[in-house]
Parts: sequence; structure tokens; C-alpha cells
Amino acid sequence: ARMFLRVLSDVRWRATSPGWRRVTCSQRSTSSTAEPQQVPLPAQAQVVICGGGIMGTSVAYHLSKMGWKDIVLLEQGRLAAGTTRFCAGIVSTARPMSIELKMADYSNKLYQQLEQETGVKTGYVRTGSISLAQTQDRLISLKRIASSLSVMGIPCQIITPKQVAQLHPLINIHDLVGAMYVPEDAVVSSASVSVALATAASRNGVQVHERTSVSHVTVQKGCVTGVETDRGRIGCQYFVNCAGQWAYELGHSGEEPVNIPLHACEHFYLLTHPLKEPLASNLPTIVDPDGRIYIRNWQGGILSGGFEKNPKPLFTEGRNQLEIQNLQEDWDHFEPLLSALLRRMPDLEALQIMQLVNCPESFTPDMRCIMGESPTVQGYFVLAGMNSAGISYGGGAGKYLAEWMVNGYPSENVWPLDLKRFGSLQSSRTFLRHRVMEVMPLMCDLKVPRWDFQTGRQLRTSPLYDRLDAQGARWMEKHGFERVKYFVPPGKDLLDLDQSKTFYKPDWFDIVGSEVKCCKEAVCVIDMSSFTKFEISSTGDQALESLQYLFSNDLDVPVGHVVHTGMLNEKGGYENDCSIARLSKRSFFMISPTDQQVHCWAWLKSRLPDDNNLTLEDVTWKYTALNLIGPRAVDLLSELSYAPMTAEHFPSLFCKEMSVGYANGIRVMSITHTGEPGFVLYIPIEYALHVYNEVMNMGQKYGIRNAGYYALRSLRIEKFFAFWGQDLDAFTTPMECGREFQVKLDKGLQFVGQEALLEQKQNGVYKRFTMFILEDHDTDLDLWPWWGEPIFRNGRYVGKTTSSAYSYTLERHVCLGFVHHFDEKTGEKLVVTTDFINQGEYEIEIAGQRFQAKAKLYPFSSLFTQRRRKDEVELSGYQRE
Repeated sequence: ARMFLRVLSDVRWRATSPGWRRVTCSQRSTSSTAEPQQVPLPAQAQVVICGGGIMGTSVAYHLSKMGWKDIVLLEQGRLAAGTTRFCAGIVSTARPMSIELKMADYSNKLYQQLEQETGVKTGYVRTGSISLAQTQDRLISLKRIASSLSVMGIPCQIITPKQVAQLHPLINIHDLVGAMYVPEDAVVSSASVSVALATAASRNGVQVHERTSVSHVTVQKGCVTGVETDRGRIGCQYFVNCAGQWAYELGHSGEEPVNIPLHACEHFYLLTHPLKEPLASNLPTIVDPDGRIYIRNWQGGILSGGFEKNPKPLFTEGRNQLEIQNLQEDWDHFEPLLSALLRRMPDLEALQIMQLVNCPESFTPDMRCIMGESPTVQGYFVLAGMNSAGISYGGGAGKYLAEWMVNGYPSENVWPLDLKRFGSLQSSRTFLRHRVMEVMPLMCDLKVPRWDFQTGRQLRTSPLYDRLDAQGARWMEKHGFERVKYFVPPGKDLLDLDQSKTFYKPDWFDIVGSEVKCCKEAVCVIDMSSFTKFEISSTGDQALESLQYLFSNDLDVPVGHVVHTGMLNEKGGYENDCSIARLSKRSFFMISPTDQQVHCWAWLKSRLPDDNNLTLEDVTWKYTALNLIGPRAVDLLSELSYAPMTAEHFPSLFCKEMSVGYANGIRVMSITHTGEPGFVLYIPIEYALHVYNEVMNMGQKYGIRNAGYYALRSLRIEKFFAFWGQDLDAFTTPMECGREFQVKLDKGLQFVGQEALLEQKQNGVYKRFTMFILEDHDTDLDLWPWWGEPIFRNGRYVGKTTSSAYSYTLERHVCLGFVHHFDEKTGEKLVVTTDFINQGEYEIEIAGQRFQAKAKLYPFSSLFTQRRRKDEVELSGYQRE
């Protein structure tokens, strides 16, 4: 304790010493010498980029590399004088999400050769990084990341505490259970990297103007037309908002507001003088998530910061600074992180502190960065909200955004980072302030699968929220909408939130099992109001003609029929996967996933003809959706509506307006999104409570109960149903997931993506959606699969899982994922045939441990009926031994 106080008292003395203050201030002021005369701005450019930090310079660099030269980069202060200047400069590829991992890996490779390319010293040193685990759960999470890194070809290994001490002798290892070592991670000078990127871009023709502030972006007919600055106007077709912490305000300053949900927090790190024996420049960076800190070598001394449990949001009112001057030091606030540092490196007790740096860092509502084109303004692109990983993502993010602008799409699936995953509801300053106070500590918290944010909740709710809540509903949130996970039966207590975090069998296992059983044997009701609902109508045939071109399945069906269809891009990939009901000759009702609300609207608006006789309306809020699943749903609905609901009278994929109880005008569809029998009721919200009460009262004799989305997921995965956003994305075509039957290739009708699908039909596909049943996996004792686990065929990596669930019917885990076929020598992609799938021996790797799996290209529906009848049948080896 005395050692700790001595360092802290030394620190406090320095913080209040006027001499020390004078030195740091005078050093700062000498850097801003007299400015050379400014070059006048051009009147016109193809692209204007706002922000000269790592993001803006990376976008300029990559656009110029791709052949776009007419680019102006504007910086309100000096290049790299914002958050980039204060960035810790750690380039780390150890990321849990595949797209983030790819961005960081590309950045690392780019920075490695940047000095040679530009002649600008970037401070790049390959140090490697060591992520420490103080608990077994943390070690499991590191092993999951290590699995992903290994199959991406990034060297990494799980090491023992003793090996940690060998790699970094100053580290105290007494409380560690293991660690992950990534030898190719690096450190750089972030500001120098930005200058190097800007230098390369300007050599390629990009004009860079410092000391130029953007006031707002001008828009006409929903398209960018120019930028107003404090030095005049520049006309342009494309605008890129890379304004970091000011991106939100800049987005709202325009004639057409662009919502960019991010908020700044203070971020602290410590700089020390060199040790008596200065640290080697290639000493590995240490990340200690359980201690909430990171440590790197800095000029022979230490740079150490972290993510405290009680962060300090700032600039909520929108205060603006030109360049970020160092904010106030706050030693009391930093004390827990300093304690963690001294526990981890006790030999630092006599080390002299140079400075406590405090700078703003932008965080987003879901801890993922924001990139992409605005859904409301064409040509307005955004790259911001890096959640303290700006230097790791800078190169890759700039590359993907440049590809997006030049080609119309990036080379990887970036949906998890797309601006359109957010709606305007995430732009409330109160929401953002509260959410970033939760997000910043989460940077270090252990994230087990299916954890939920606690702030900004109960924002969008079904009219039945209170009723369901009173019956034991446990909630999760999607796109701001509260959805039920499962219902805790009366008298059953689950573990509290923190204790129920696990990588193993979760505490809700039996509860969801009983909900699934009820769906199979009786009837369950699931509130699915969060699904996105659009109506498209016209005075003539405009609606049908437009939809026939934009959707892959044939929508010219009799009134009352429901069509399952993809909304494809030019490459045949799924931009959306939806169900469309034909309500009348000239009107259609479209049901899409919850998180499609902004994306699908923007996609349709930009592609539907500008015709006053054609109407697109978002009716998500107008209807409550109740999904009645199970064999007794037919009897229940017949009784409530006094109408026969059997298959002869109400066939599958049919839609009809009916009365249920006293309520009229309810759209009933014979579809459940699970493969089980049943109906979805789309109820005008004012009738929702009445219909729900009627359903529950009448359903008592049929054994009705409430169910949640976890049961739905188990049902849909065991039936091999792919969901958009999990299994399907803009790089997945119907041909690759066994949905050729949902495509009108033989109807002689043109539609978007048709050429790409015809080519695949002729030449074959390079990946196939496959179902895996885990064979030697013990549900009670082994780690569970969730998604993102590597798939091995005959010992070789062939793809990753996209979703998984326990099948209560098969009593096995089921994983869905894509299998690729790579040439063993060249690594070239080859066509995946049915034989290739069927003739392999498969394994799924969960946190480094491999489990045998059986691969299938079709669901086990025939097995289900056998299992239900309890026939004495050997179920192809799938019965429990």
C-alpha cells in the first residue's frame, strides 16, 4: 500500500506543480507556428471528405488508389489533431467479430509498408500482443477469438502464465489462468500514419486543406450537391463525414439531417518517463481486460490506459472545439486503473509519471463502428464512431468505404457496421449519453453470447408489453424494439443477470424446452410485433410491375396468396428476405426482419419509380403481430372466428382478412416462420389487447401458453430455415442456400440479380448452406456453439457457422453454416457439389475444441414425425446412445 501511495502522491504533486504545467503548455504552444498562406478552395470536386484524422485520410488514400482523383480533404484544424493525435497507437487484430478482425488485419499489413511507400516515418513496430485471462470464462472467450484468428491465417496461440512471464518479464502472473499471444500485432504513431496516408493521397492528386471548417452539406432532391465552409462553397457529388466526435453534429447541421448515433466520453491514459533500463521497443503490448487496462511501451517507458466502470460522457450539449486540447486531468477518476496497472506491473512503483492524458473518444450504441451511405441523402457517406479502436480499423474501414463509393458495394459483408442498422430513435442525446456510459465499461466486460444492453430500454414496445411482462416475460432488444426471449413460469427463480452469463448450458434450457414442446403438441402464442411491415399500393399495375423487378420470386399470384421472396442486389445476394402477401390486385403487404426497417425502406425508395400513383408506407407501428404456433392453432382460430381454418379452407401461405372475437379487419396468414403449423395474426393495435385476451381465454382448453424468440429460433434452426442478418446477407444468393424454388428464372421476367443467378445455375456455386448435427457433444458439460465457429471437413477449414440452437426434438445441437471448397494447393475457390458435402467428415470447433458433426443439405422433417410416434426405429444413428 505504501508503494502505491508513493506513486500516487508523486503523481498528485506533478499535477499541481506550476513548473510542470508551464513546460507542457509551452511545448504545446511552440508547435502552432505561423501558418503559410492558404491555397484557395476549388469551386467543384467529385468528393469532399470532412475530417483529417485516421478515417478521413484513409478514405482519401484508398479512393485515390482506386482511381478517383478529384477529391478534397478538409480539416478544421491540423491533420490528425483530433482524437487521432491522442490515440494509443495499438494495432490489435484480436477482435470477436469477423468483419472487425478483417479490417484490423488489413490495417496492420497496410501500416507495415506505409513508411516505405511514402517516406513518412510511422513508428510501426511489430511488438505482438498478449491478452491476459484472470478467469476460466475469460480464457474461453480468448480461445474463441483464437479459433477465428487461426482460420484467417493470423498466427496466434493460447499460452500459459509462465510463457507470459517469459515474453514480458515485468508482468505479475500470480492471478492469471492463461493468455492469448498474437505475435504480429503492432504499435504505431497514429498521427504519423494519418500524415503518411494524406501524403500518399496528395501525391495521387487529392487536395488537402487544413484550417477549413465545414458548416453544412447542401442537398437537392435527396442528393448531395455541395459543402458550405468558412472559406466558401465547394460543389460535389459525394460527401464523406469522417468528423469523429463531431460527426453527430455535422450530420444534424445539414438541410436534410443525417442521424449518426455516437457520443464522446473522456478516455484516460498515463505516460511515464523511461525506466532505468528503458523498455525494449518490441516488448509485447499487454491487454488485461479483467483489470480493464492496456499497457504498451512508449519511448522506453509505459503508456497505460483503460476503460473504467464509471465513464464520463462529454459534449452532450454539443460543445465544439477546433482541435482537442488536453482535457482536465482527473487522478481520482483514474485511480482504479492506476491500481490495476500497479498490480499487473509492481516494479513500476518508483517510475516517474510524465502526464495523464485525457482526450475524447467516440462510442456508438452497440460498440461497433459506423460506416456506409445515409438512408436519407444519396451520396452522403459516413465513417466514424470507432469505440477506441480507430487505429486498428482505420486502414480496413477506409478501404471498405472507398470500395462502397466506387463500386456501389464493399468487398465484404459490412452489414454489422452499416449506418442503416440504426434508426432515428437511436439519435436522442439522452439515449446516447446513457448508452455510452454502459458501452465504455463493456469494452472490457466479459461478453457471453446473447447478452443484452441495460440502458435505453422499453423504447419501442408492443401494446401487450405490460401483460406479457406480468406473466414472467424476459426481454431482449432488437432495433430498439422489446422482444420476449422466454417466459419464466410462476414460482421458478432464474439466476440473477450476472450469474446467468455462461458459455455452457444456460439456465433457461428447460424453460425454452417446455415452450418448444408446447409448439409441437398444443399451441403457443409469440408476440412478433417488431417485424418490419410495409404496404405498397398503386392506382394501376405500377406496384406489381415494380415489385416483380425488385424481388426474385413471382408476385403475380392470386389475391390472398403469400410469397416468400428475396430482395436481391445485382450480384444475386440477399439485401432482404421477406414474405409478401397480395392483398388486392393493386396492393401488397410486406413482412421483413426487424432490423430491415431503415435498410429496406432506403433500398425501395431509391429504386421504386418516382410516381405519384405508387405509394410505399411503413405500417410497422399500425399492427401487433401474434404468431400462433402448433397443431391446435387451427381449432383455436376456428372457434374464435367461426370460420373453418383447416388446410382445405385455409391453405398454406394464404392471407385473409377476418374477424377474431369482436375485432374486425385482422389479417390472418398461414405462415409461422418456423416450419410448424399455425398462423400469424396482424391485428390493428387498438384491438391487440382484446384479441390477445380472447386467444388466451379460448386457448386454455387447448393447453395454450406464451412463448418467446428462443423457442422460435430452436424450431427454425432444426427445420433448416435461414434468417436474414444471421445466415443470409448481401453476399449470399438463393442458389447457395437451396432456395432455387423461390426464384422465377423460368418465367421470362426480368429482375434484379437475374444474370448472377443464371451464371450460378450454369457454373455451380462456391459455397453451400449446410446443416450440422453435433455428434459427440455433451449438452450438459461441453461448451455450446453459438455462431462464428469454424467448420472443418476432413481436417481442413471450409467455413463458419452462422447460427445454432439446441434441437429439443433431435436432442442434439444443430448448427447452420456455409461450406466452401478451396483447392488444397492454390487456395482457389472451387464449385461445391452435393457429393462434396455428403462425402466429407466434419467437425465444428468451439473455443479450440473440435466436435464431430453430421452434414445435411435438407431438414429432418421425416425424422421428427417418427420420433413423435415413438416408433422402434433406428433414427439413422441420431438417437441418444
